[in-house]
Amino acid sequence: MKRNSQQSRLRIHLRVRKKVNGTSERPRLNVFRSNKAIYCQIVDDTKGHTLAAASSVGLKGNKTEQAAAVGKMIAEKAKDAGIATVVFDRGGYLYHGRVKALADGAREGGLQF
Repeated sequence: MKRNSQQSRLRIHLRVRKKVNGTSERPRLNVFRSNKAIYCQIVDDTKGHTLAAASSVGLKGNKTEQAAAVGKMIAEKAKDAGIATVVFDRGGYLYHGRVKALADGAREGGLQF
């Protein structure tokens, strides 16, 4: 059976999620990347709650610059929520390009992975 790229990414994402879990002390920073925007949220998996979220909708610049700005935004929201350390969940995407830019922006903003 032939898989498309979305099905392959979902398989990788589920494989990563077996190992990566967010707790209330160290929640999970989840990334979703579409063709137009990049979204991220900080999730406490024990309670099933989203603690903070950010997206690049409405931001200016190229996609990599937008991703870095979203990383800084999520770090600010995490600080406001009292979160200092997170577990990074790349969502089945390669740690390269926009996903890496978002992670670097979050680290610049003060989040620890």
